[in-house]
Amino acid sequence: MHLDAGHISQLIALCRAEINRNCDRLSVLDSAIGDGDHGANMRRGLEAVFAEREAIAALPLPAALERIGLVLVMNIGGAAGPLYGTLLMELGRGLAPDADAAGFAATLEAAIAAVARRGRSGPGDKTLLDVLYPVQAAMRKRSAPEAIAACARSAARSTGPMQARRGRAAFLGARSIGHEDPGASSCALLAAAICGYFAEHRVS
Repeated sequence: MHLDAGHISQLIALCRAEINRNCDRLSVLDSAIGDGDHGANMRRGLEAVFAEREAIAALPLPAALERIGLVLVMNIGGAAGPLYGTLLMELGRGLAPDADAAGFAATLEAAIAAVARRGRSGPGDKTLLDVLYPVQAAMRKRSAPEAIAACARSAARSTGPMQARRGRAAFLGARSIGHEDPGASSCALLAAAICGYFAEHRVS
């Protein structure tokens, strides 16, 4: 992945803007099956990353990812902070500076496995993992960025019919069915925004 400081800074700004635009929607989704604060929590986390964007962008990509993960852990409340933080910190720690797309996909797979261990979750549990698994599979197949973005959005929607088996939503049992998971939704928003940037700027 060949991302210079300009790319990293722009991606941080893009992700922040995407969460800000969808903050209310994410909180509405969370109100149905959680505490109703996922949007606000994600916005707080992305604002904290944005505040450090110049320092983060000056780092090599692996170190930048690790730093973003740490900032998110420190600023996102609820279960999302540790999960997003684990994903990015493990991705940064495992990513080779000269990794190509295949290397990035392999490192992402290991980072997702770390998220699954941290959350004691797996496929079908109605979490952000239900987006991360299909996104990583699409990356492994070297799908186009537009296809990966569509995959992320579809995967988030697919959490609606699921019954939650982890997190606060699990206490609702069958009442969690029919509501899109807010963590899956925020994950899809971020993944689609990043893929859109890659497609527009032909980043590889």
